Amino acid sequence: MAQASAVQQRPGSTRTLLKGVDGAGTVRRTVLPGGLRVVTETLPTVRSATFGIWVGVGSRDETPQLNGATHYLEHLLFKGTARRSALEISAALDAVGGEMNAFTAKENTCYYARVLDTDLPLAIDVVCDMVTGSLIRPEDVEAERGVILEEMAMAEDDPGDVVHDLFAKVLYGSAPLGRPILGTQETVKALSREQIAGFYKRRYRPEHLVVAAAGNLDHKAVVRQVEAAFAPLLAKSDAAPAEARRGERELRTAGRLELLNRPTEQAHLVLGGPGLPRHDERRWAMGVLNSALGGGMSSRLFQEVREKRGLAYSVYSYSSSYADSGLFGIYAGCQPKRVEEVLRICRAELDRVIAEGITEEELQRAIGQISGSTVLGMEDTGSLMNRIGKAELAYGEHLSVDDILAKIAGVTLDDVHQVARDVLGARRPSLAVIGPISDKRAAGLAALL
Repeated sequence: MAQASAVQQRPGSTRTLLKGVDGAGTVRRTVLPGGLRVVTETLPTVRSATFGIWVGVGSRDETPQLNGATHYLEHLLFKGTARRSALEISAALDAVGGEMNAFTAKENTCYYARVLDTDLPLAIDVVCDMVTGSLIRPEDVEAERGVILEEMAMAEDDPGDVVHDLFAKVLYGSAPLGRPILGTQETVKALSREQIAGFYKRRYRPEHLVVAAAGNLDHKAVVRQVEAAFAPLLAKSDAAPAEARRGERELRTAGRLELLNRPTEQAHLVLGGPGLPRHDERRWAMGVLNSALGGGMSSRLFQEVREKRGLAYSVYSYSSSYADSGLFGIYAGCQPKRVEEVLRICRAELDRVIAEGITEEELQRAIGQISGSTVLGMEDTGSLMNRIGKAELAYGEHLSVDDILAKIAGVTLDDVHQVARDVLGARRPSLAVIGPISDKRAAGLAALL
Protein backbone atom coordinates (compact mmCIF):
# COMPACT_ATOMS: atom_id res chain seq x y z
CA MET A 1 0.00 0.00 0.00
CA ALA A 2 1.31 3.46 -0.89
CA GLN A 3 2.23 5.69 2.04
CA ALA A 4 1.84 9.40 2.71
CA SER A 5 4.79 11.50 1.58
CA ALA A 6 7.34 13.05 3.93
CA VAL A 7 5.95 16.51 3.13
CA GLN A 8 2.85 15.53 5.12
CA GLN A 9 4.88 14.30 8.08
CA ARG A 10 5.62 16.44 11.14
CA PRO A 11 9.33 17.25 11.67
CA GLY A 12 10.80 15.16 14.46
CA SER A 13 8.30 12.34 13.98
CA THR A 14 8.75 8.73 12.86
CA ARG A 15 6.36 6.63 10.80
CA THR A 16 6.31 2.96 9.95
CA LEU A 17 5.82 2.91 6.19
CA LEU A 18 5.86 -0.85 5.63
CA LYS A 19 5.45 -3.44 8.36
CA GLY A 20 7.46 -6.62 7.97
CA VAL A 21 7.17 -10.07 9.53
CA ASP A 22 8.90 -10.37 12.91
CA GLY A 23 10.57 -7.05 12.19
CA ALA A 24 12.20 -8.20 8.94
CA GLY A 25 11.39 -5.87 6.06
CA THR A 26 9.99 -3.10 8.26
CA VAL A 27 10.54 0.32 6.65
CA ARG A 28 10.52 3.42 8.84
CA ARG A 29 10.94 7.10 8.08
CA THR A 30 11.94 9.91 10.41
CA VAL A 31 11.76 13.52 9.24
CA LEU A 32 14.29 15.68 11.06
CA PRO A 33 14.08 19.45 11.50
CA GLY A 34 15.35 21.11 8.33
CA GLY A 35 13.64 18.54 6.12
CA LEU A 36 16.26 15.80 6.25
CA ARG A 37 14.69 12.35 5.83
CA VAL A 38 16.04 9.12 7.32
CA VAL A 39 14.56 5.92 5.89
CA THR A 40 15.60 2.45 7.03
CA GLU A 41 14.70 -1.15 6.29
CA THR A 42 15.46 -3.65 9.05
CA LEU A 43 16.74 -7.15 8.29
CA PRO A 44 17.65 -8.86 11.58
CA THR A 45 18.79 -12.09 9.89
CA VAL A 46 21.74 -10.62 7.93
CA ARG A 47 25.18 -9.58 9.18
CA SER A 48 25.67 -6.59 6.92
CA ALA A 49 24.27 -3.11 6.45
CA THR A 50 24.40 -0.54 3.66
CA PHE A 51 24.21 3.17 4.37
CA GLY A 52 23.65 5.78 1.69
CA ILE A 53 22.91 9.46 1.27
CA TRP A 54 20.80 10.38 -1.75
CA VAL A 55 20.96 13.92 -3.09
CA GLY A 56 18.12 15.24 -5.22
CA VAL A 57 20.45 16.77 -7.76
CA GLY A 58 21.74 15.36 -11.04
CA SER A 59 23.12 16.47 -14.36
CA ARG A 60 19.75 17.84 -15.49
CA ASP A 61 20.02 20.50 -12.77
CA GLU A 62 23.10 22.03 -14.35
CA THR A 63 23.27 25.06 -16.62
CA PRO A 64 25.14 24.55 -19.92
CA GLN A 65 28.22 26.17 -18.37
CA LEU A 66 28.03 23.84 -15.33
CA ASN A 67 27.58 20.63 -17.34
CA GLY A 68 29.56 17.97 -15.49
CA ALA A 69 29.62 19.82 -12.14
CA THR A 70 27.48 17.24 -10.32
CA HIS A 71 29.77 14.39 -11.34
CA TYR A 72 32.86 16.52 -10.61
CA LEU A 73 31.50 17.17 -7.13
CA GLU A 74 30.95 13.43 -6.61
CA HIS A 75 34.71 12.95 -7.09
CA LEU A 76 35.65 15.84 -4.83
CA LEU A 77 33.67 14.64 -1.83
CA PHE A 78 36.13 11.75 -1.51
CA LYS A 79 39.13 14.12 -1.40
CA GLY A 80 38.96 15.18 2.23
CA THR A 81 37.18 17.01 5.04
CA ALA A 82 38.33 18.95 8.08
CA ARG A 83 38.39 15.63 9.97
CA ARG A 84 39.80 13.22 7.37
CA SER A 85 42.18 13.26 4.44
CA ALA A 86 41.36 11.37 1.25
CA LEU A 87 43.57 8.49 2.43
CA GLU A 88 41.88 8.39 5.83
CA ILE A 89 38.43 8.25 4.19
CA SER A 90 39.32 5.21 2.09
CA ALA A 91 41.44 3.57 4.81
CA ALA A 92 38.62 3.74 7.35
CA LEU A 93 36.39 1.50 5.21
CA ASP A 94 39.22 -0.68 3.91
CA ALA A 95 40.26 -1.49 7.48
CA VAL A 96 36.90 -3.17 8.16
CA GLY A 97 36.51 -4.83 4.75
CA GLY A 98 33.81 -2.37 3.71
CA GLU A 99 32.91 -1.07 0.27
CA MET A 100 32.38 2.60 -0.48
CA ASN A 101 31.38 4.28 -3.73
CA ALA A 102 29.10 6.85 -5.35
CA PHE A 103 27.25 7.46 -8.59
CA THR A 104 25.77 10.40 -10.45
CA ALA A 105 22.62 10.11 -12.56
CA LYS A 106 20.44 12.52 -14.51
CA GLU A 107 18.28 13.41 -11.51
CA ASN A 108 20.15 12.27 -8.39
CA THR A 109 23.50 11.49 -6.80
CA CYS A 110 24.20 8.81 -4.20
CA TYR A 111 27.10 8.16 -1.79
CA TYR A 112 27.08 4.82 0.00
CA ALA A 113 29.04 2.29 2.05
CA ARG A 114 28.39 -1.40 2.71
CA VAL A 115 29.85 -2.89 5.89
CA LEU A 116 29.37 -5.52 8.59
CA ASP A 117 26.46 -4.60 10.85
CA THR A 118 28.86 -3.90 13.72
CA ASP A 119 30.67 -1.32 11.59
CA LEU A 120 27.56 0.62 10.57
CA PRO A 121 28.34 3.52 12.97
CA LEU A 122 31.70 3.94 11.21
CA ALA A 123 30.05 3.97 7.77
CA ILE A 124 27.52 6.56 8.91
CA ASP A 125 30.26 8.75 10.36
CA VAL A 126 32.45 8.63 7.25
CA VAL A 127 29.73 9.14 4.64
CA CYS A 128 28.01 11.93 6.60
CA ASP A 129 31.37 13.64 7.11
CA MET A 130 32.04 13.52 3.36
CA VAL A 131 28.64 14.92 2.39
CA THR A 132 28.51 17.67 5.02
CA GLY A 133 32.16 18.67 5.37
CA SER A 134 33.94 18.48 2.02
CA LEU A 135 36.70 21.10 1.75
CA ILE A 136 36.77 21.26 -2.07
CA ARG A 137 40.32 22.59 -2.01
CA PRO A 138 41.71 24.23 -5.16
CA GLU A 139 44.51 21.65 -5.43
CA ASP A 140 41.97 18.81 -5.27
CA VAL A 141 39.86 20.43 -7.99
CA GLU A 142 42.89 20.53 -10.27
CA ALA A 143 44.00 16.98 -9.45
CA GLU A 144 40.54 15.54 -10.09
CA ARG A 145 40.16 17.48 -13.33
CA GLY A 146 42.79 15.24 -14.85
CA VAL A 147 41.15 12.12 -13.40
CA ILE A 148 37.75 13.07 -14.83
CA LEU A 149 39.21 13.85 -18.25
CA GLU A 150 40.79 10.38 -18.23
CA GLU A 151 37.44 8.88 -17.22
CA MET A 152 35.82 10.68 -20.14
CA ALA A 153 38.53 9.40 -22.50
CA MET A 154 37.92 5.85 -21.26
CA ALA A 155 34.17 6.24 -21.84
CA GLU A 156 34.77 7.60 -25.34
CA ASP A 157 36.68 4.41 -26.15
CA ASP A 158 33.46 2.42 -25.65
CA PRO A 159 31.06 3.39 -28.47
CA GLY A 160 28.50 0.92 -27.08
CA ASP A 161 28.10 3.35 -24.17
CA VAL A 162 28.56 6.60 -26.09
CA VAL A 163 25.70 5.76 -28.46
CA HIS A 164 23.23 6.04 -25.57
CA ASP A 165 24.41 9.59 -24.85
CA LEU A 166 24.04 10.30 -28.56
CA PHE A 167 20.49 8.94 -28.51
CA ALA A 168 19.62 11.18 -25.53
CA LYS A 169 20.94 14.10 -27.56
CA VAL A 170 18.70 13.07 -30.49
CA LEU A 171 15.61 13.17 -28.26
CA TYR A 172 16.39 16.06 -25.93
CA GLY A 173 18.71 18.23 -28.00
CA SER A 174 20.37 20.93 -25.90
CA ALA A 175 17.92 20.49 -22.99
CA PRO A 176 19.53 19.30 -19.73
CA LEU A 177 18.48 15.66 -20.19
CA GLY A 178 20.25 15.64 -23.55
CA ARG A 179 23.63 16.54 -22.07
CA PRO A 180 26.15 13.91 -20.90
CA ILE A 181 26.40 13.27 -17.16
CA LEU A 182 30.19 13.55 -17.27
CA GLY A 183 30.01 16.87 -19.09
CA THR A 184 32.18 17.66 -22.10
CA GLN A 185 35.93 18.22 -22.42
CA GLU A 186 35.25 21.93 -22.76
CA THR A 187 32.98 22.31 -19.73
CA VAL A 188 35.12 20.15 -17.43
CA LYS A 189 38.27 22.09 -18.36
CA ALA A 190 36.48 25.38 -17.73
CA LEU A 191 34.84 24.59 -14.36
CA SER A 192 36.36 26.58 -11.50
CA ARG A 193 36.64 25.76 -7.83
CA GLU A 194 34.22 28.63 -7.05
CA GLN A 195 31.58 27.29 -9.42
CA ILE A 196 31.74 23.77 -7.99
CA ALA A 197 31.80 24.94 -4.37
CA GLY A 198 28.83 27.22 -5.04
CA PHE A 199 26.93 24.33 -6.61
CA TYR A 200 27.69 22.23 -3.52
CA LYS A 201 26.51 24.93 -1.13
CA ARG A 202 23.26 25.59 -3.01
CA ARG A 203 22.26 22.00 -3.75
CA TYR A 204 23.43 19.89 -0.82
CA ARG A 205 20.75 21.16 1.54
CA PRO A 206 18.95 18.96 4.12
CA GLU A 207 15.56 19.31 2.42
CA HIS A 208 17.02 17.77 -0.77
CA LEU A 209 18.70 14.85 1.01
CA VAL A 210 17.48 11.36 1.86
CA VAL A 211 19.46 9.14 4.18
CA ALA A 212 18.75 5.46 3.49
CA ALA A 213 20.04 2.41 5.35
CA ALA A 214 19.19 -1.28 5.13
CA GLY A 215 20.37 -4.34 7.03
CA ASN A 216 20.77 -5.47 10.61
CA LEU A 217 20.23 -2.09 12.21
CA ASP A 218 18.27 -0.13 14.77
CA HIS A 219 16.30 2.75 13.25
CA LYS A 220 16.51 4.98 16.33
CA ALA A 221 20.28 4.53 16.59
CA VAL A 222 20.74 5.45 12.93
CA VAL A 223 18.56 8.55 13.36
CA ARG A 224 20.49 9.70 16.44
CA GLN A 225 23.85 9.41 14.70
CA VAL A 226 22.64 11.09 11.49
CA GLU A 227 21.04 13.94 13.44
CA ALA A 228 24.29 14.53 15.32
CA ALA A 229 26.32 14.50 12.10
CA PHE A 230 24.00 16.97 10.36
CA ALA A 231 23.34 19.17 13.42
CA PRO A 232 25.09 22.31 12.08
CA LEU A 233 23.11 22.19 8.82
CA LEU A 234 19.80 21.34 10.49
CA ALA A 235 20.14 24.23 12.92
CA LYS A 236 20.41 26.67 10.00
CA SER A 237 17.35 25.40 8.13
CA ASP A 238 13.63 25.43 8.81
CA ALA A 239 12.75 23.93 5.41
CA ALA A 240 10.41 21.00 4.85
CA PRO A 241 11.37 17.94 2.76
CA ALA A 242 11.42 18.75 -0.93
CA GLU A 243 8.58 17.34 -3.00
CA ALA A 244 9.40 14.47 -5.33
CA ARG A 245 10.43 15.92 -8.68
CA ARG A 246 7.44 16.15 -11.05
CA GLY A 247 6.67 17.77 -14.38
CA GLU A 248 4.44 17.75 -17.44
CA ARG A 249 6.83 18.35 -20.33
CA GLU A 250 6.48 15.91 -23.21
CA LEU A 251 8.93 15.32 -26.02
CA ARG A 252 7.66 15.41 -29.58
CA THR A 253 10.74 14.68 -31.63
CA ALA A 254 10.26 12.26 -34.51
CA GLY A 255 12.27 10.72 -37.32
CA ARG A 256 15.61 12.30 -36.40
CA LEU A 257 18.99 10.76 -37.20
CA GLU A 258 22.26 11.54 -35.45
CA LEU A 259 25.42 9.96 -36.90
CA LEU A 260 28.90 9.89 -35.36
CA ASN A 261 31.25 8.62 -38.08
CA ARG A 262 34.05 6.62 -36.44
CA PRO A 263 36.37 3.87 -37.72
CA THR A 264 35.04 1.28 -35.27
CA GLU A 265 35.00 -2.50 -35.79
CA GLN A 266 31.27 -2.56 -35.03
CA ALA A 267 28.48 -0.13 -35.76
CA HIS A 268 26.31 0.72 -32.75
CA LEU A 269 22.76 1.93 -33.13
CA VAL A 270 19.86 2.93 -30.93
CA LEU A 271 16.39 3.18 -32.44
CA GLY A 272 13.49 4.59 -30.43
CA GLY A 273 11.70 7.63 -29.13
CA PRO A 274 9.98 9.20 -26.13
CA GLY A 275 8.85 6.87 -23.36
CA LEU A 276 6.90 7.37 -20.13
CA PRO A 277 7.56 9.70 -17.21
CA ARG A 278 8.32 8.09 -13.87
CA HIS A 279 4.90 8.62 -12.26
CA ASP A 280 2.85 7.32 -15.20
CA GLU A 281 0.80 4.28 -14.09
CA ARG A 282 1.32 2.75 -17.54
CA ARG A 283 4.94 2.09 -16.54
CA TRP A 284 4.00 -1.43 -15.39
CA ALA A 285 2.66 -2.29 -18.84
CA MET A 286 5.70 -0.64 -20.43
CA GLY A 287 7.95 -2.88 -18.36
CA VAL A 288 6.15 -5.98 -19.61
CA LEU A 289 6.29 -4.71 -23.19
CA ASN A 290 10.01 -4.02 -22.89
CA SER A 291 10.65 -7.50 -21.51
CA ALA A 292 8.77 -9.22 -24.33
CA LEU A 293 10.31 -7.08 -27.07
CA GLY A 294 13.94 -7.03 -26.02
CA GLY A 295 14.40 -7.82 -22.34
CA GLY A 296 15.93 -11.30 -22.45
CA MET A 297 17.16 -14.24 -24.48
CA SER A 298 13.61 -15.32 -25.33
CA SER A 299 12.58 -11.82 -26.44
CA ARG A 300 11.58 -11.05 -30.02
CA LEU A 301 14.61 -8.94 -30.82
CA PHE A 302 17.10 -11.43 -29.43
CA GLN A 303 15.48 -14.28 -31.31
CA GLU A 304 15.12 -12.46 -34.63
CA VAL A 305 18.42 -10.59 -34.73
CA ARG A 306 20.82 -12.91 -32.92
CA GLU A 307 19.41 -16.43 -32.78
CA LYS A 308 17.84 -16.75 -36.22
CA ARG A 309 20.17 -14.56 -38.28
CA GLY A 310 23.36 -14.19 -36.23
CA LEU A 311 23.57 -10.47 -37.02
CA ALA A 312 24.55 -9.20 -33.56
CA TYR A 313 26.03 -10.40 -30.32
CA SER A 314 24.25 -7.78 -28.24
CA VAL A 315 20.71 -6.63 -28.97
CA TYR A 316 18.13 -5.45 -26.44
CA SER A 317 15.50 -2.84 -25.64
CA TYR A 318 15.32 -0.57 -22.62
CA SER A 319 13.13 2.07 -21.02
CA SER A 320 14.31 5.05 -18.95
CA SER A 321 11.92 7.27 -16.99
CA TYR A 322 12.43 10.74 -15.57
CA ALA A 323 10.17 13.08 -13.64
CA ASP A 324 8.53 14.64 -16.68
CA SER A 325 9.51 12.46 -19.62
CA GLY A 326 11.17 9.23 -20.63
CA LEU A 327 12.68 7.35 -23.52
CA PHE A 328 12.44 3.91 -25.07
CA GLY A 329 15.26 2.49 -27.14
CA ILE A 330 16.41 -0.59 -29.03
CA TYR A 331 20.18 -1.14 -29.06
CA ALA A 332 22.19 -3.36 -31.41
CA GLY A 333 25.88 -3.70 -32.19
CA CYS A 334 26.71 -5.29 -35.55
CA GLN A 335 29.16 -5.33 -38.45
CA PRO A 336 28.97 -1.98 -40.29
CA LYS A 337 27.81 -3.67 -43.50
CA ARG A 338 24.84 -5.16 -41.62
CA VAL A 339 23.42 -1.92 -40.22
CA GLU A 340 20.63 -1.56 -42.78
CA GLU A 341 19.54 -5.18 -42.32
CA VAL A 342 19.55 -4.95 -38.52
CA LEU A 343 17.67 -1.65 -38.64
CA ARG A 344 14.99 -3.12 -40.92
CA ILE A 345 14.42 -6.04 -38.54
CA CYS A 346 14.26 -3.80 -35.46
CA ARG A 347 11.89 -1.44 -37.24
CA ALA A 348 9.72 -4.39 -38.36
CA GLU A 349 9.51 -5.78 -34.81
CA LEU A 350 8.62 -2.34 -33.50
CA ASP A 351 5.86 -2.01 -36.08
CA ARG A 352 4.58 -5.53 -35.34
CA VAL A 353 4.25 -4.97 -31.60
CA ILE A 354 2.48 -1.66 -32.23
CA ALA A 355 0.02 -3.29 -34.64
CA GLU A 356 -0.55 -6.60 -32.87
CA GLY A 357 0.70 -6.35 -29.29
CA ILE A 358 2.17 -9.49 -27.75
CA THR A 359 0.86 -13.04 -27.22
CA GLU A 360 -0.50 -14.56 -24.02
CA GLU A 361 2.61 -16.73 -23.78
CA GLU A 362 4.87 -13.68 -24.08
CA LEU A 363 2.79 -11.83 -21.50
CA GLN A 364 3.12 -14.58 -18.90
CA ARG A 365 6.81 -15.06 -19.60
CA ALA A 366 7.48 -11.32 -19.26
CA ILE A 367 5.49 -11.09 -16.02
CA GLY A 368 7.46 -14.03 -14.62
CA GLN A 369 10.77 -12.56 -15.71
CA ILE A 370 10.11 -9.13 -14.18
CA SER A 371 8.66 -10.60 -10.98
CA GLY A 372 11.61 -12.93 -10.49
CA SER A 373 14.23 -10.29 -11.20
CA THR A 374 12.43 -7.87 -8.86
CA VAL A 375 12.55 -10.28 -5.93
CA LEU A 376 16.07 -11.55 -6.65
CA GLY A 377 17.25 -7.95 -6.90
CA MET A 378 16.28 -7.42 -3.28
CA GLU A 379 18.47 -10.17 -1.87
CA ASP A 380 21.24 -7.92 -0.53
CA THR A 381 21.32 -4.83 1.67
CA GLY A 382 22.79 -2.65 -1.09
CA SER A 383 19.83 -3.30 -3.37
CA LEU A 384 17.40 -2.64 -0.55
CA MET A 385 19.11 0.63 0.35
CA ASN A 386 18.85 1.68 -3.30
CA ARG A 387 15.17 0.76 -3.43
CA ILE A 388 14.06 2.70 -0.35
CA GLY A 389 16.34 5.66 -1.06
CA LYS A 390 15.15 6.10 -4.62
CA ALA A 391 11.53 5.45 -3.67
CA GLU A 392 11.67 8.24 -1.11
CA LEU A 393 13.53 10.70 -3.28
CA ALA A 394 11.94 10.05 -6.66
CA TYR A 395 8.41 8.91 -5.80
CA GLY A 396 7.77 10.19 -2.29
CA GLU A 397 6.09 6.88 -1.44
CA HIS A 398 6.95 3.24 -0.80
CA LEU A 399 5.43 0.08 -2.22
CA SER A 400 5.86 -3.31 -0.60
CA VAL A 401 7.23 -6.21 -2.62
CA ASP A 402 3.72 -7.69 -2.69
CA ASP A 403 2.34 -4.39 -4.02
CA ILE A 404 4.94 -4.34 -6.77
CA LEU A 405 4.32 -7.95 -7.75
CA ALA A 406 0.56 -7.32 -7.82
CA LYS A 407 1.07 -4.32 -10.14
CA ILE A 408 3.14 -6.46 -12.51
CA ALA A 409 0.75 -9.43 -12.38
CA GLY A 410 -2.19 -7.13 -13.10
CA VAL A 411 -0.90 -6.13 -16.55
CA THR A 412 -3.13 -7.44 -19.36
CA LEU A 413 -2.64 -8.00 -23.07
CA ASP A 414 -4.82 -4.96 -23.75
CA ASP A 415 -2.66 -2.84 -21.42
CA VAL A 416 0.49 -3.81 -23.31
CA HIS A 417 -1.07 -3.25 -26.73
CA GLN A 418 -2.44 0.12 -25.65
CA VAL A 419 0.90 1.38 -24.35
CA ALA A 420 2.62 0.12 -27.51
CA ARG A 421 0.19 2.10 -29.66
CA ASP A 422 0.12 5.20 -27.48
CA VAL A 423 3.84 5.48 -26.77
CA LEU A 424 5.82 3.58 -29.40
CA GLY A 425 3.34 4.25 -32.18
CA ALA A 426 2.77 7.92 -31.44
CA ARG A 427 5.46 9.16 -33.83
CA ARG A 428 8.21 7.97 -36.11
CA PRO A 429 11.23 6.65 -34.22
CA SER A 430 14.58 8.41 -34.18
CA LEU A 431 18.01 6.86 -34.61
CA ALA A 432 21.53 7.31 -33.24
CA VAL A 433 24.44 5.54 -34.95
CA ILE A 434 28.16 5.32 -34.24
CA GLY A 435 30.40 3.63 -36.78
CA PRO A 436 32.07 3.91 -40.19
CA ILE A 437 28.93 5.07 -41.97
CA SER A 438 29.09 7.51 -44.88
CA ASP A 439 26.69 10.41 -45.28
CA LYS A 440 25.19 8.66 -48.30
CA ARG A 441 24.42 5.55 -46.25
CA ALA A 442 23.10 7.73 -43.44
CA ALA A 443 20.52 9.19 -45.83
CA GLY A 444 19.41 5.64 -46.60
CA LEU A 445 19.11 4.84 -42.89
CA ALA A 446 16.98 7.93 -42.38
CA ALA A 447 14.61 6.64 -45.07
CA LEU A 448 14.08 3.46 -43.02
CA LEU A 449 12.72 5.35 -40.00
